[in-house]
Amino acid sequence: MGARAPEREAEMELEKMRSLSDEELVHQEKTTSEQLFRLRFQVSLGQNDGVKKLRQLRKEIAQIKTVARERELSIRGAALDAAPAAEGKKGAR
Repeated sequence: MGARAPEREAEMELEKMRSLSDEELVHQEKTTSEQLFRLRFQVSLGQNDGVKKLRQLRKEIAQIKTVARERELSIRGAALDAAPAAEGKKGAR
């Protein structure tokens, strides 16, 4: 059971990301990228041994980019929800 807790946490975080607006998603990506840059700099100077945190930040950036790309392709999110509503309006005319 303990092994599944990180999976649930990741799923919940992904749901939170999907609920963000496009602007908030861009801001989150910039913030996370800055954190990753700073951490890489600290690791290169030997000030920090944050391998686990590096992995976590890279994964978070990948998830953010995935959510943004899904929206761009209208796979998930508001664009997908709006499509059936638009089709319903066309048929009503």
